[in-house]
Amino acid sequence: MSITVQASGATGLTAAEVEQRRRDGLTNDVPDRASRSVREIVRANVFTRINAILGVLFVLVLSTGSIIDGMFGLLIVANSAVGIIQEIRAKRTLDQLAIVSQARPTVRREGVAQEVAPKDVVLDDLIELGPGDQIVVDGVVEESALLEIDESLLTGEADPIDKAVGAEVMSGSYVVSGSGAYRATKVGRDAYAAKLAEEASKFTLVHSELRSGIDKILKFITYLLIPAGLLSIYNQLFSSGESWRPAVTGMVAALVPMVPEGLVLMTSIAFAVGVVRLGRRQCLVQELPAIEGLARVDVVCADKTGTLTENGMRLSDIKILDGFDDGAVRRALAAMAGDDPRPNASVQAIAEELTDRPEWQHTAVAPFSSAKKWSGFSYGEHGDWLLGAPDVLLDPESEDARMAEELGSSGLRVLLLAQSDRPVDASDAPGTVRPAALVVLEQKIRPDARATLDYFADQDVSIKVISGDNAVSVGAVASSLDLPGGEHAVDARRLPEDPEQLADVLEHETTFGRVRPDQKRAMVGALQSRGHTVAMTGDGVNDVLALKDSDIGVAMGAGSPATRAVAQIVLLDNKFATLPYVVGEGRRVIGNIERVSNLFLTKTVYSVLLAFLVGVAGIGSQIFDYEPIGYPFLPRHVTIAAWFTIGIPAFILSLAPNNERARTGFVSRVMRLAIPSGVVIGVATFVAYLIAYAGPDATETQKEQAGTTALITLIMIAMWVLAIVARPYVWWKVVLIVASMAAYVVLFTVPFTREFFKLDPSNEALTTAAFVCGAVGIVLVEAIWWISAALHGEQRRLIPASPGGSA
Repeated sequence: MSITVQASGATGLTAAEVEQRRRDGLTNDVPDRASRSVREIVRANVFTRINAILGVLFVLVLSTGSIIDGMFGLLIVANSAVGIIQEIRAKRTLDQLAIVSQARPTVRREGVAQEVAPKDVVLDDLIELGPGDQIVVDGVVEESALLEIDESLLTGEADPIDKAVGAEVMSGSYVVSGSGAYRATKVGRDAYAAKLAEEASKFTLVHSELRSGIDKILKFITYLLIPAGLLSIYNQLFSSGESWRPAVTGMVAALVPMVPEGLVLMTSIAFAVGVVRLGRRQCLVQELPAIEGLARVDVVCADKTGTLTENGMRLSDIKILDGFDDGAVRRALAAMAGDDPRPNASVQAIAEELTDRPEWQHTAVAPFSSAKKWSGFSYGEHGDWLLGAPDVLLDPESEDARMAEELGSSGLRVLLLAQSDRPVDASDAPGTVRPAALVVLEQKIRPDARATLDYFADQDVSIKVISGDNAVSVGAVASSLDLPGGEHAVDARRLPEDPEQLADVLEHETTFGRVRPDQKRAMVGALQSRGHTVAMTGDGVNDVLALKDSDIGVAMGAGSPATRAVAQIVLLDNKFATLPYVVGEGRRVIGNIERVSNLFLTKTVYSVLLAFLVGVAGIGSQIFDYEPIGYPFLPRHVTIAAWFTIGIPAFILSLAPNNERARTGFVSRVMRLAIPSGVVIGVATFVAYLIAYAGPDATETQKEQAGTTALITLIMIAMWVLAIVARPYVWWKVVLIVASMAAYVVLFTVPFTREFFKLDPSNEALTTAAFVCGAVGIVLVEAIWWISAALHGEQRRLIPASPGGSA
């Protein structure tokens, strides 16, 4: 931007200067999210490859004058409409939640600090910083009090960088410790993070094992479609001996069921509905693959504070040590709590209790950091005071340390107030420490924490409690929640640095205290090295590195902006208990897509095989001089065949409950179950058709009876495939299957529907043959599925669920 104006001193911009910059367009005008516009959503859902194929076939059928055979054209409308509606709903949910969760910088204008939305920041604004704050635009530091910035998200440099006055800061980084203020020099699309986001954060559908698996399936289908389609076209137009109208309708009837028109649609719907459902639970899914990823998680690393316990704390007791005066201790604590510009939960609890703050002026400040575990203020003649972890500042063999450990073992949080013999900002601080008091704080365990841990235990998901607090205190909280291994918490200062040895410890232990930020990151890596899929929960700056490296990062909505920025999932209601719903939603999506994939791929396989068999028979009739054979079905037949064996049941199954743990190998499982079933249906249908086929000179009645015979066989076996895919059964699945069967009984028995769909089951001999072929196919499909389940250890899917349970 060409205009550059200096900020108006330490008071920030005036209202007039802010308004002038807005008129000049010098605002942080970056879109809140890089989601697709409504126009892009409509275009993406209408102009698809599948819709194009179906559209061409629809036009061909209309050219024959048979509008009723073009009913499959409704799939174009359904594919587009459902996809558009669900994606727009998901977009609105995401956008609304993103506004709630976004970082709100504190801007100083006319000497008054106020929180504003990122888009309201203007050029030269003075923006205040504290621990955990995210830097929303590029700028230059104007004030610095031991300000340390982590730029690892931008540069890969893991160590925090000291930022003195005049240093540049980049958007996308965040404050580790200290405080300060900076002047915005680049806003909007000129900011560094915005340039990266514009390239890297474009809206995209899920890049995941599920999506890549479906892509592989579609490629496999494409390879089959080309030769089968060409063979069908040749047979219907040149070999069947039929006139052009029945030849074209037969060709379309052969090609339409080969297209897996609903597979991508059902996947998109399942993910979109998942986003909306989680949004209603105040869960922001920042990356759609997180729904799937969390369903695959087998280890959850949970922070104690803010996750298992509530953020708020209460000052319980102050135990005076070493002859200190109670009044002096309380004055020091009140002064430190009042002077802390960014108090954490512990300091806030002290400030709320000790309101009589002395008029002391501090001469030096040492902000709290996770690495050193203490903070401090120097007050000249009133002394140099420290507040931090007793096990860091005290001799572990001292009586005071033993008292602190005993208090912590009961689940209380204990801090040490101490005096130092040197200024707190000295290079060798804290120096010699003289204990003054133990500050005892109460932490409240979340009422839903136990139920959440029990849920994960039932689902065979391991919980690792990883906290920066005292190991004894962490162990007390874990033990109160009956977490296995909580009674012997591990002090992370004694953990091995070797990744293999660390992984060995993590395999057997569950509770860890005094964990540094770099150790949290190392622990996530160690678990991943043993093949675990790891989710990390956290709310503080010290959790960011581990959140970033974990398979799925879960941040609390009330946590620091930095944690929310790197997490894939943000729990806006700050409830750890929301996590089981996210896991359940992911399992529902993955499990149900696998179910419906079996149905759609089975249909494609039997359609391709039937087209091949009819085509080869047609070519054989020219070579061996026997009567040519046409395709057995009209387009309306393949439409109704899919209605109740795939279409409606697949839609219902894709949205149904499903708690089955997500597993790898999606493609191989679908292929090994759907391909044999499709082959059985294709062969059985072809055999039934050959039995009923009366030659090219057959009457219309004979043609209808032959097609009906083949259709009955196909529907019988396809219904059985649906029955297998729906296992284990619960009442509503039984109702679904029975209703689907009843619908076909109506279609084949009611005179109007028989006439409308050209169905004729009146020939008892042929109908009996159809039932025999169907029964043989059912036995073969059932045998194939049982053998496959036995070979791959999946018998549990074939056993009915307990009453009232869900798949």
